[in-house]
Amino acid sequence: MSLALLLRTELEEDVAAGFETFGISAAGPYVPGIEALGVTHVPLNSLTRAWNPRRDAAAAGELVCALRRLRLDVLHTHNPKTGVLGRLLGRAAGVPVVVNTCHGLWIRPGDPWARRAFVLGTESLAARASHAELYQNATDHATLRRAVPGWRSRVVGNGTDLTRFCPDPAARATIRAELGVAEDELLVGGVGRQVAEKGILEYVEAAGLLAGKARFVWIGPEDPDKPDAIARAAHDSPVEFVGARADMPAVYNALDVFVLPSHREGFSRSAMEAASCALPMVLSDIRGCREIGTHGEHVLLAPAGESHSLAAAMDRLISEPDLRAALGAAARTRALAEFDQRRVARVSIDTYRAVAARRGLGWT
Repeated sequence: MSLALLLRTELEEDVAAGFETFGISAAGPYVPGIEALGVTHVPLNSLTRAWNPRRDAAAAGELVCALRRLRLDVLHTHNPKTGVLGRLLGRAAGVPVVVNTCHGLWIRPGDPWARRAFVLGTESLAARASHAELYQNATDHATLRRAVPGWRSRVVGNGTDLTRFCPDPAARATIRAELGVAEDELLVGGVGRQVAEKGILEYVEAAGLLAGKARFVWIGPEDPDKPDAIARAAHDSPVEFVGARADMPAVYNALDVFVLPSHREGFSRSAMEAASCALPMVLSDIRGCREIGTHGEHVLLAPAGESHSLAAAMDRLISEPDLRAALGAAARTRALAEFDQRRVARVSIDTYRAVAARRGLGWT
């Protein structure tokens, strides 16, 4: 899912640059879409998103075998668990260039000290194994500054495909007709995996407080491997759970308001996609969401984990059409200026070349 949805443009740029490109992950329904990009998928059958010592050990063994077989020039790791395993095992297997992108440290304000120590200690150890560290937000970069010297780390931000995600009135009409949304009905929606970390439970409670003012949906796949997966019983709520969709640019256009009450983000991809489609947004006031825009100018921010504050911010956008129009236009302008994923992908390729040159590997 991460390869297909989060890293699609980066993979496209790798292929276009002439790299023989492999995507190493768990297998699943997204593999055909990945391989359609010209990428060879390499499955790790024991790999799961959740931490599981027995299966993680098996996945590590599979990864070492894959790295030895592929004889890679570059290994670029993403996501918390695969980032740790990949950096450590990539260096151990002798991959010449190991680069990691931090999509958001897996800690939140208020976490117990033991969890913070484990996460920061593990990330610091893994970061020392890479040749370069790329960060999606400045807060995470600053948090790990003692472990990662500035000469091999930088903040690159994040981006989306601005050619796919753009205002589309025809797509809006099609999806709203499919969902049975009336022309004068307001459709409020969130996008993301169905896990508690995305703030879905607070969103459900906020929707209940605003019942009758709009129609509320959540779009995104189930993620049963995660310990905070939303149980099906929770779906009996004021929010309609639409599931995963392959036509997300059209789905964003069908919405009137986008909501992401997440507890943790590296740099929210779904919020960038919504901004590119000129949607007014309510986001959590956390790192990874604040980078999307300024409160009151591009977005409305609400404290994470507070359903009443979330409901109040949502109610403003539901009740004030002029505010919706102003925030949506400002978000689109900012997206065009700041959120081009092809720029981020080119930074990755430049980083591979810089490391290769620094290490005297003889290719650029």
